[in-house]
Amino acid sequence: MPINDYKNKIKSLPDNPGVYLFKNSEGKILYIGRATSLRDRVRSYFANDLIETRGLLLVDMMAQATGIDHQETDSVLEAIILESNLIKEHQPHFNTKEKDNKSWNYVVITDEEFPRVIVVRGRTLEIITEELRKFKIREHFGPYTQNSLLREALRIIRKIFPFRDAKSIIPYQESFYRSIGLSPDTSSPEAKKEYLKTIRNLTLFFQGKKNELMHMLEKEMKEYAKEREFEKADAVKKTLYALMHIQDVALIKKENSEGENGLAGGFRIESYDIAHMSGKNKVGVMIVFYNGEAEKSQYRKFKISKEVNDDTAGLKEVLVRRFAHAEWAMPDLIVIDGGLGQLNAAKSIAKDILKNIPIVSVVKNDAHKADHMLGDEKIILAHKDAILKANAEAHRFAIAYHKNLRKRNFLGLR
Repeated sequence: MPINDYKNKIKSLPDNPGVYLFKNSEGKILYIGRATSLRDRVRSYFANDLIETRGLLLVDMMAQATGIDHQETDSVLEAIILESNLIKEHQPHFNTKEKDNKSWNYVVITDEEFPRVIVVRGRTLEIITEELRKFKIREHFGPYTQNSLLREALRIIRKIFPFRDAKSIIPYQESFYRSIGLSPDTSSPEAKKEYLKTIRNLTLFFQGKKNELMHMLEKEMKEYAKEREFEKADAVKKTLYALMHIQDVALIKKENSEGENGLAGGFRIESYDIAHMSGKNKVGVMIVFYNGEAEKSQYRKFKISKEVNDDTAGLKEVLVRRFAHAEWAMPDLIVIDGGLGQLNAAKSIAKDILKNIPIVSVVKNDAHKADHMLGDEKIILAHKDAILKANAEAHRFAIAYHKNLRKRNFLGLR
């Protein structure tokens, strides 16, 4: 699509929540994303700093894209659910490539007398269904790419459809949530019948069938009124009102603070640190932050071959060994601990191996607290909080690994 056609398309997009779909010349969907404002979000893909703010993967996607479609929603909450359902249906290359779907989040409704609503990782879902059989699954929905955003969405949904959660098996937790109207009454057969209706409603909502759900509720409300069960009719009326006026201000704020799609489409930060004691028991680590969240399943440990008091040499060895693994996902940003010496060491590796991946170093003061950063100022400004969190987590992980190795060597263990 010529750039002028893109500009005209962007102008025609609504300033409302929804989902957008980038397609190639054959009409195949390359990438699906969501937005609080479709117009602003799609416009941002044509900014000059795309590579700094979105990463190499999205730049590659844009090079292949020739068209954009969109679906408007009534709320950000519904955009999150619609995005998930469309990703599951179409499996777009640039959505599935950006993250192992075993790390994605899923909403599970258990198959129990009074079902629970639980958030699990993809890998956990596999274990539950194939091996451990901890509980039967009635329904599951996903994938959802951001855990924190999903949990905020569930808090909003729970106010409309009170449900039992993972902690409901703890009596005092169940009693507390019931007292504030977020968990259902389970004391009678009638209560069970009403709760199963709630689960039905919740299922339809997660399936993106809001119109069908509202039509069903309107019919129920009229039937209750006809039978002169005015209290029940009023309860359904309140549910209908809540669905038509979803209060997702907190969700919008979280979207804006973390970035829609978590930095729009997946941003992988790899942070490295070295730990040793006077060159002994020397180790290096790599930790991964994806969309601002730690991905502990992708952390890696490295025993450094030369026990010398030289952090720069240790960092070089770790980077060379890490990037020998072509099967590992490539980062959009590398964070290292140290000053100019460490930064130059990483850049020397970058000439041959890391190519265009930007590198930022975090310089510590005498109290070993972050003082300032070295690297591209635009990248530092765009990802400052995530860089500092990743650096701190890498330091924690490196120290823990070093202490464990030192203890094992002291005890003569291997």
